[in-house]
Amino acid sequence: MAILTQLTIYPIKSCAGIDVPDAILTPAGLSTGVLADRQWMVVDTNGHFLTQREYPRMAVIRPQLAPHALLLSAPGQSPLALPYPHQQDARLVRVTLWDEVFDADDGGDAAARWFSAALGVACRLVRFAADAVRLTGQRWTGGIGAPTRFADGYPLLLIGAASLDDINAQLLQAGRAALPMNRFRPNLVVAGLASFEEDYLGRLTIGDAVITPVKPCPRCPIPAIDQATAERGPDPLDVLQRFRRKALLDDAVCVGMNCIVSAGAGVRLTVGQQVEAELAFE
Repeated sequence: MAILTQLTIYPIKSCAGIDVPDAILTPAGLSTGVLADRQWMVVDTNGHFLTQREYPRMAVIRPQLAPHALLLSAPGQSPLALPYPHQQDARLVRVTLWDEVFDADDGGDAAARWFSAALGVACRLVRFAADAVRLTGQRWTGGIGAPTRFADGYPLLLIGAASLDDINAQLLQAGRAALPMNRFRPNLVVAGLASFEEDYLGRLTIGDAVITPVKPCPRCPIPAIDQATAERGPDPLDVLQRFRRKALLDDAVCVGMNCIVSAGAGVRLTVGQQVEAELAFE
């Protein structure tokens, strides 16, 4: 029996996540009802997105759910409150996320000062606009343009618990320390699958929700960053490349599966739910 063991929402792209006991499944990813996954993003003065790849201190910008606002903390900083409701008079700014250019709501000067001090670089916080539409590419989705927000490419990332166990066994054998799941930043963790079985799933059914894995997730250097301290450690990719290369992605090292929502938008997922996992047959 497969079980949903972890649900994580990352309110701000590339900052720390929040593990939640339950979440609403929307076509664009997980939501608490007042806060959505990758709803916010940090950009430089040219509007280009920032991530832990270049600014590892983003790992220790930590969000906390409060009744009326998202509270942010960072070392050396006073807390910052981000109200949940969209600001109707927010200024639109042009932002760049990979090769996409579109408008987002500016988060205001106070947030810009806070993030600039936290990261040591001039930057601004932007919010995914309430009426914005951003669709995934259709190459891996069977021609479906699934909605997403500020995620790199897809609304959900799935990793099997046994896959991390396998990775850590390989790291320990190589004389490395084991890694926690947060190094790989999944939204959904499922126990009860075989190691890397998620690579071969056609769909997962969780209650009335159907989630379809569509593309292996190529890995950048972020798994080398300690999410508790923001310090870079040994890059696990040199070990992972021995057994996690994907020919379909030009031999990129992959861990986890990017997913789209095929049915059940609006369903509430709960940690501990049974998951029906079906293999893909071609």
